[in-house]
Amino acid sequence: MWSGLGYALLAGAMWGLVFVVPLLVPEYPAALLSAGRYLAFGLIALPLGFWDRRALAQLRRADWLMAIELALIGNLFYYLCLAGAIQRAGAPVPTMIIGALPVLIAIVANLRSGDQPRLPWARMAPSLLAIALGVLCVHHAETQTPGTTSGMSLRYLGGLALAGIALLCWTWYPLRNADWLRSHPQVRARSWATAQGLATLPLALLAYALLWLWFMHSGQGFAMPLGPRPLLFVALALAMGLLASWVGTLCWNAASQRLPPAIAGQLIVFETLAALSYAYLLRREWPSSLSLLGVALLLLGVFWTLRSKPPAASG
Repeated sequence: MWSGLGYALLAGAMWGLVFVVPLLVPEYPAALLSAGRYLAFGLIALPLGFWDRRALAQLRRADWLMAIELALIGNLFYYLCLAGAIQRAGAPVPTMIIGALPVLIAIVANLRSGDQPRLPWARMAPSLLAIALGVLCVHHAETQTPGTTSGMSLRYLGGLALAGIALLCWTWYPLRNADWLRSHPQVRARSWATAQGLATLPLALLAYALLWLWFMHSGQGFAMPLGPRPLLFVALALAMGLLASWVGTLCWNAASQRLPPAIAGQLIVFETLAALSYAYLLRREWPSSLSLLGVALLLLGVFWTLRSKPPAASG
């Protein structure tokens, strides 16, 4: 149990890093950050793919197409939206929006349950209300903080919209991925994760090449291929690819093997807490009491939903 908690905490710490990278290099477009992160992840997956080549050789064309679909939406497009949201609205509010992930997954799972037992909707309503109030608290605190983007600006509102799209992508991904794994029990989770990393590599290369061409012909003067701070950009891309995309996933898998699903599902909030902690450390300030109240409401809403259980099937 304790080792499982430790692995879950480490996974959240790794995943939280990607929320502050857009703040460290705000002059880099979100699309370049996404392409750079997953280009690094794809390169890391190459030796892993060689190690697991026998299992990967068993995958069919349809399986690789699914890996590409998951990589495109759950990796590249998700982080494109998330990085863009953070650059426009700061880190705390988009982080809170992404923190509603467990509840949104529970709602979608309810809608897709068919004849299976569902979570009681009446018990999920208070969770949604608590999360909404939590996001509003942090939003209000952010708009009252000197130097932050005004909550009435189109740039800020665009950031919130991008955070919502990122949340939808990150909700779709685990459900779609779980459906595939359940229908292919002969494929190990490690091999499938490596396959997705390999599928990400050509997509990231293509995205990087298209961005390079765009900057060459748009006249914006962005210094491609590595931007105005190449060493920092490469270091951050490698850190995200290695720590967030690989180490974080390995730690989460290790936690999932050691903890009951009901507990593991709740501990995904470590990502939200880590991301918020990094954001405030970067600002060198303590969160306001209103922000702390918003975080508490978010955690309350998530835990309330995850503690609910479907009614037992009759008969």
